[in-house]
Amino acid sequence: MIRPSMLLAVGLLATAAVACAPETTGTAGAGGSAAPTAAASCAKDQLAVKTPGRLTIGTDKPAYEPWFKNDDPKSGEGFESAVAYAVAGQLGYTRDEVDWITVPFDAAFAPGAKKFDFDVNQVSITPDRAKVVDFSKGYYTVKQAVVAIDGSKYASATSLADLKDATIGVQVGTTSLQAVKDLIQPATEPKVYNMQVDAVNALKNKQVDAIVVDLPTAFYVTAAQVDNSKIVGQFAATSGAPEEFGLVFEKGNGLVSCVDQALEKVRSSGDLQKIETEWLGSAAGAPELK
Repeated sequence: MIRPSMLLAVGLLATAAVACAPETTGTAGAGGSAAPTAAASCAKDQLAVKTPGRLTIGTDKPAYEPWFKNDDPKSGEGFESAVAYAVAGQLGYTRDEVDWITVPFDAAFAPGAKKFDFDVNQVSITPDRAKVVDFSKGYYTVKQAVVAIDGSKYASATSLADLKDATIGVQVGTTSLQAVKDLIQPATEPKVYNMQVDAVNALKNKQVDAIVVDLPTAFYVTAAQVDNSKIVGQFAATSGAPEEFGLVFEKGNGLVSCVDQALEKVRSSGDLQKIETEWLGSAAGAPELK
């Protein structure tokens, strides 16, 4: 996540190790960054982890919902906790072989050595970050969300068409603005603000009917910034390169290729989509708008 200032999952655990074929060249991961050369095997006892027999995962504290439940990454509840345990399971680690450590958001993708095997904390894959850390393939494609004051005219919208007559606030130069223009296509030009906080304040002061931000930000807006606000719904942007969250690794970490294979198994089994639906869908207060 490319966070505003201070912004800021249970998967099935398999105990079998995941075998992978040797590679002689780096593999391009999501976001265009090159993963390090893979180890000869992804067998658990040959994984390049910080502590033999254990998997060390970092995240920030507090660990916010819906990414983690009750500020407890160990619970397996919340989208990112569930994803982490699902990946761990595919690597051959049971839940009691996973250790969580606290890593401030910015420190996760700062240059230098890391105390974690990987970090999971809504970190968006970007070319600049990929210069100093390595990323897994994306485990979540960021969607857009509509936020309105609960009980207001547009708070009960169930489709993008229901928002046609709304006055929408959005930050300049964002994928959110493009999504408003391309998909909602409101009858009235959206009100565009230089800073996201200005759009948030416009909603708070009822100068706009709704705002559109990315879904992670929407969770934060409704939890901490605008009283009595709600997420009307979420929708996928269709233009431009999608923003994706990736697991973060120390630069040159040989674990990346094996984690990518584990993540692909979680995805191809359908478990990743199940986790997203459970923790970031209607149950989390963010139904799909079409």
